[in-house]
Amino acid sequence: MDQPKTDPVFSPALCRAARGYLGWTQEDLASHSLVSRSTIRDFEGQRHGMHRSTEAQLRLAFEKAGLRFTNADGCPGLCCCSSATA
Repeated sequence: MDQPKTDPVFSPALCRAARGYLGWTQEDLASHSLVSRSTIRDFEGQRHGMHRSTEAQLRLAFEKAGLRFTNADGCPGLCCCSSATA
């Protein structure tokens, strides 16, 4: 039997929440992640999905700022793992 997927989910809502927690604008996230603001805008506005490599760039930017994406008991969320801010 296959194990249930436990990788943290990266959704438009979690992206907005992470930015909000850090006080980042879409432009700030674009600068930290090297992903265009229009790609971030379209993803957060649910206009289209995101390539895995682009998602990885966004996650890395948030992780460098001290955030982690979680999937505890199938409930996606965020946690602050350090006091690092950008």
